[in-house]
Amino acid sequence: MSNQSLNLLEKRAALSLASVFAFRMLGLFMLMPVLAIYGQSLEHVSPMWIGLAIGAYGLTQALLQIPMGWLSDKFGRKPIIIVGLVIFAIGSVIAALADSIYWVTVGRALQGMGAIASALLALAADLSRDEQRPKVMAVIGMCIGLSFAFAMLLGPMVAAAFGISGVFWLTAILALCGIVIILFVVPSAVNKAPKGDTIATLSDIRKLSRHPQLLRLDIGVMLLHLSLTTLFVVLPGQLIADGLVAEAHWKLYIPVLLLAFVLMAPLMIVAIRKQKERETFLAAIGLLVISTASLMMWANSVIGIAVCMLLYFIAFNFLEATMPALVSRIAPASQKGSAMGIFSSGQFFGAFLGGILGGYIAQYGEANSVFAAVACVGVIWLFIAWRMQIPPKSKIISLITELSEPQQAEVLANKLVALPGVLEAIVVSEENRSYLKIDDKKFDLNQAKQILGLH
Repeated sequence: MSNQSLNLLEKRAALSLASVFAFRMLGLFMLMPVLAIYGQSLEHVSPMWIGLAIGAYGLTQALLQIPMGWLSDKFGRKPIIIVGLVIFAIGSVIAALADSIYWVTVGRALQGMGAIASALLALAADLSRDEQRPKVMAVIGMCIGLSFAFAMLLGPMVAAAFGISGVFWLTAILALCGIVIILFVVPSAVNKAPKGDTIATLSDIRKLSRHPQLLRLDIGVMLLHLSLTTLFVVLPGQLIADGLVAEAHWKLYIPVLLLAFVLMAPLMIVAIRKQKERETFLAAIGLLVISTASLMMWANSVIGIAVCMLLYFIAFNFLEATMPALVSRIAPASQKGSAMGIFSSGQFFGAFLGGILGGYIAQYGEANSVFAAVACVGVIWLFIAWRMQIPPKSKIISLITELSEPQQAEVLANKLVALPGVLEAIVVSEENRSYLKIDDKKFDLNQAKQILGLH
């Protein structure tokens, strides 16, 4: 199988995990255009509580992504994902049965406690090679984007027919569908981490959160989702002001999102095949700035908004696919779940902050003020990402190692890690085996065998 294409395992993993993501996000996205309208029939409803009901999910998601990612490192991806989906379904049922906005908020917070994004992304990383991981993440990102577009159409239809409780009942059903897919469709991950690696401790998590390159990506995903949420505080209202009624917004969103996925492909090709990952990454952030700044001039036209949002989502989709792949490549193999947890916390915290920022600016300013703020966020991100270093692609190999005494392990590890192309070397004396994380283009297997006395 060519390194330029997904193998059967990667295709199955990408499609099945993407469907779990899509089912889960569809239920969440459907609530966005309908809660403020159909939630008015709930007891004790107020604009503040509507905002809390929407934001409660993002807040609990942000708080629990790291613990859930760590648990997936310790107990396995699938068990934690299933537990998270069960919690999500219970929260959906509580919200569906609620007759007051208070209990809807409780249900939303409980939905957020099923924080499985980090475990899902880590499982996708487990089941894909370095060079193919951006494609797997792109498939997942595409399905999330399509679920967003479909939710804009389906949400109002379900709410009009069955009320706000109908939306929550559907989210519970979709969560159960996700459990079935995890159990019977998603491949079982083989642990690629060397046994000498250890599960992340609290100290390790602190190190992961302070790692210069991981920190750039964690801040980046926070700013990316902050920009998206901030935009959608005012964008629907601007479209209505431009003459596009709310029921027809999907006619703009769906074509824009579909075309953005198609036009993202050239960026992926340049990044992966031409090995221009850093350049395309920075170019995508620049495209975010250009698209949101252009909204200040073109927002008075539906066509103008469509063009700007097309540019925005080309960049958004590329970055959404690229950043998790980079996190998984930088993080230690056995700590990917923890690293993804920190990353996903930044993602959901960004969405939470974006709602607050967009609402605050929109309350005291015009839509153009919001667009200008988002463009400024993009400039800040470009400044932060400028010194970003793209790690080389690598793989892990193991070699039999004959040790006459345990003290030899440290000496051999130092010799192995000094070889060209060796990114990490672990010698496990109890197993008589060495594990090497290597850059295939620079690594010479014969040199390693010579150090280990193998023929």
